[in-house]
Amino acid sequence: MTKVISFISRKGGTGKTTNAINLSTMLVNLGHRLVLVETDTNYTLSTLRQMETHRTGAKDDRMFQILGSEDDKVIEELKSLRSADNFDIVIVDSAGKTTDTAIRRLTIESDLVIVPTSLTQNDLLVTYQTIEDLKAAKEHNPDLIISVLPNRIHSSMKTSTIREALSELDAFILENSIPQKNLFANFSTILPEKQYLDTAKEILQLLDL
Repeated sequence: MTKVISFISRKGGTGKTTNAINLSTMLVNLGHRLVLVETDTNYTLSTLRQMETHRTGAKDDRMFQILGSEDDKVIEELKSLRSADNFDIVIVDSAGKTTDTAIRRLTIESDLVIVPTSLTQNDLLVTYQTIEDLKAAKEHNPDLIISVLPNRIHSSMKTSTIREALSELDAFILENSIPQKNLFANFSTILPEKQYLDTAKEILQLLDL
């Protein structure tokens, strides 16, 4: 059965797009059939894919699909993708705020929601409120997993320090954090970043894949 992983946050700049594409390239590299749906009307990843294939000469039809959508339309598209059963995983890079009705519906339709956050006070406040906004979805989808992905973490920071900083968040805290490195920010829509492997494996375990 197709699983839906949605990257959601109340604000931009938290790392939704960066982590959505890094997870996608790694999961495809691990052999999973996958499609990535971005609901940002600028279609950043679709544009980047076109530029990357033009520059490298790679054939776009041999790669996983990147589909453009909008927050208020993506639910019906997800239902169609599930029913077709052509993919193991659908990853959604959402653009909307969690207060939007469409984002709440997206949460209900998801198997796993990932909220990326740094440890700055502002980002932690945003993440706390994001999780509070999304909790109501569990009434309609009791199997939903809401998780937090520590993002842009200094490489010298201890795991215990990260978990303490996130201890107030009522969500599953992923063990593997994403360090503050250019190799993650300067991502490819084609090639996986090998240092994302452990994070990808942990996410797969959450979904029993």
